[in-house]
Amino acid sequence: MGLPYRISTLLYCFDVEERVLLLERAQEPNCGQWSPCGGKLDTGTGESPYACACREASEELGLSLEPTDLHLTGVVSECGYQGQSHWLMFLFEVKPRLQALPAPIREGRFQFFHRSELAQLELPRTDRERIWPLFWQHRGGFFAAHCRTGADDRDAWTIEESLPR
Repeated sequence: MGLPYRISTLLYCFDVEERVLLLERAQEPNCGQWSPCGGKLDTGTGESPYACACREASEELGLSLEPTDLHLTGVVSECGYQGQSHWLMFLFEVKPRLQALPAPIREGRFQFFHRSELAQLELPRTDRERIWPLFWQHRGGFFAAHCRTGADDRDAWTIEESLPR
């Protein structure tokens, strides 16, 4: 039997100083690490990635967004993540700039960081090595990438589309 597919959105939010908003996760996956907020699509209702991103922005950030407030920067598919599932992730930049730090939520606490500060943070390995570099390179453009985890736990990445800004 094949592995299940999980579909999620990630929200890349910035403030007026161009600092990125990250969530220090208080639960798995990636407990204790910093990542963009977001969440899983409600596949039972046929929720679209854009609708999911807007819902997650409301639930986690208290933001009321429309699909036109989002820019789809990237799509990342992961085959066999941790031997448990496949993932399809939609990476959205939120166009409106945040005016204040969102309140903590069940999943963790938020903080703004300058791009240069990310190197000192505890980030998930694939975020640090692949996803953040792809996001910065394609901010304002678009990319699609696929990651296949091998039996030796090494990741093989393929860039399937690259349209830098």
